Amino acid sequence: MQDFKNQLITHLQGGSAFMPVEELLKFISSEEHCRRPKALPYSFYEIFYHMRFAQKDILEYIKDKDYTTHEWPQDYWPKKNMIDSLEEWELLKSHFFEEQQELIGFLQDTENDLLKPVSKGTEHTLLREVLLVIEHNAYHSGQLLIVLRSLGLYPA
Repeated sequence: MQDFKNQLITHLQGGSAFMPVEELLKFISSEEHCRRPKALPYSFYEIFYHMRFAQKDILEYIKDKDYTTHEWPQDYWPKKNMIDSLEEWELLKSHFFEEQQELIGFLQDTENDLLKPVSKGTEHTLLREVLLVIEHNAYHSGQLLIVLRSLGLYPA
């Protein structure tokens, strides 16, 4: 079972079918992260914010027995398309990776059963929740790459 959990960890960190988020972040500058490419509805920042919020939400769902749902879509996207400071941008990035590490910790813990429900009264398992994060981040990582290419920040 730990081999399977290790595969999940690999995919949480970027897998082998899509570029890891930390690699994508190397191509975006603090001057460009809020710029929306022509014909695209989101900036790199807006998509990354959404990825982080969804990941945090799923982590809260796994951990908190008294979890309450957030409002879709307004809570899952930033209220504005600009970030107030470079410090806020750095904090967003660090939270994303800290929460990713916390999910990895759940997978590394031998006490956590992948097939056991994470919340009372639901059939949602740890496996389901981790797969949601992997799938969601893979999808939006592709969007981040499109933004980078559209801004001319990633070699085609």
